[in-house]
Amino acid sequence: MNDASMVKSVCMDADDIERAVTRMAHQILEANKGAAHIALVGIVTRGDLLAKMLAHKIQEIEGVEVPLGKLDISFYRDDFATHFAPEVHSTDIPFDIDGMTVVLVDDVLYTGRTIRAALDALMDIGRPAAVELAVLVDRGHRELPIRADFVGKNVPSSSTENVRLFLEEVDGISAVEILEIEPGKRAGSAPLQTNGGE
Repeated sequence: MNDASMVKSVCMDADDIERAVTRMAHQILEANKGAAHIALVGIVTRGDLLAKMLAHKIQEIEGVEVPLGKLDISFYRDDFATHFAPEVHSTDIPFDIDGMTVVLVDDVLYTGRTIRAALDALMDIGRPAAVELAVLVDRGHRELPIRADFVGKNVPSSSTENVRLFLEEVDGISAVEILEIEPGKRAGSAPLQTNGGE
């Protein structure tokens, strides 16, 4: 976890996250008239964990196991050239996305650049019928014309702040925190702990 002095506030706790995921699952099902033609694809490193939570929730509600995949966008980022050692994960989409409605899942929507990269990566894999976006937190400050279809919580924030999701599975605690950005650092996801998770 973070140095407590960097944490400005906790805007979602584990119960808030659970309620938001439940609500988003219902909204996804309502918008798509069920789960027959949808697939969930989470953007690593925490969007894939959220996608797994949404898939479990959809199965509870609808009794349907939706296709679930994870997408690594490391080499699609527009700042890839400035990152000397990008953290590379693996893409695992074990189903054909052609003709499916793919719900992209991410933790925090900020400038929109991560989603643009994810769309490029997805289109290199196949041609979905439609792509929808589900995010746990929308913090504003968009730099590209990208909007989420399903949002757990809108969290107004300053560009000098970082909004980060932590999940029990990889961090030992589930929460969304607003933190001061450390000098010389930029906004972004919390690094995965080395002692747990996928």
